[in-house]
Amino acid sequence: MAVFTEVSPQEAAGLLSTLNLGTLQSMQGCASGIENTNYFVSTDRGDYVLTLFERLSFAQLPFYLKLMHHLAAHGIPVPAPQSDSQGEILHTLKGKPAAVVTRLKGRNQLSPQAADCAQVGAMLARMHLAGADYPLQQPNLRGLSWWTETVPVVRPHLTAEQGTLIESELAFQQQLAATPAYAALPRGPIHADLFRDNVMFDGAELSGFFDFYFAGVDTFGFDIAVCLNDWCIDLATGALDVARAQAFVSAYDRVRRLTDDEVALLPALLRGAALRFWTSRLWDFHLPRDAAMLKPHDPTHFERVLTLRRDQPWTWHRNGEASQA
Repeated sequence: MAVFTEVSPQEAAGLLSTLNLGTLQSMQGCASGIENTNYFVSTDRGDYVLTLFERLSFAQLPFYLKLMHHLAAHGIPVPAPQSDSQGEILHTLKGKPAAVVTRLKGRNQLSPQAADCAQVGAMLARMHLAGADYPLQQPNLRGLSWWTETVPVVRPHLTAEQGTLIESELAFQQQLAATPAYAALPRGPIHADLFRDNVMFDGAELSGFFDFYFAGVDTFGFDIAVCLNDWCIDLATGALDVARAQAFVSAYDRVRRLTDDEVALLPALLRGAALRFWTSRLWDFHLPRDAAMLKPHDPTHFERVLTLRRDQPWTWHRNGEASQA
């Protein structure tokens, strides 16, 4: 989250009135995140999140908003998009696409333990199963095609050693994507950005997933890998916490059994997930956009994660024994 477009209380109140959500009592810009403008808004009827979409188009947004509606209808705890009297959930504010969704209860768990990771893994599997019959199609817009386009853009900002790493990893992921095993991986709508700050816990219980605006159709294994690279690592070093990783994947597997190809390719998918976020953070860091509130992430974090996933691959085993080279 961030604030790229300033919204006045009067402007926010007008949209909330259109949606019959009550009288605005407070609003606060959100400093976290780097894609959209977000405000926490409270009315006499509840707490919501107002989002103005800075990059996604009116044509792209129904995929995300209707996915959230679909998942909520299937019992997955996600923010519910609010509709006007005509049933529309996509609106316009300051000339940009906008939406208002319910705000989840609880807070982020920024220092997760194995039990927390197991809850996220199990809910992620439930989410993948719930999305299986979602009818809309949209690719992961930050997938391999985007990496291929963006790596040459950020390459001039890297050292020779960094350039060699990012180019060799991109080539590895391109070769992986051309294999029959990769083509056979189960796919469907994925979150694609389920970091610690996109999950809420109410006390010790997981209370919801949010920020679905990187979602798209991709491999479920990639979604798992994104989570493992954030939920199950030491943030200071990027090193994988094997106990947390084992808890996460085992809990997922108990809800949706992983295929042999998913298990075999997980080490490579972990590398791909690290490449994706190293590339995007390089892009945001070296080619920033103006924002009233914005804290760009350190790109070197995912450079470390990628190097470790490449040099110390981790393999999950269903019998509970995990190995790391």
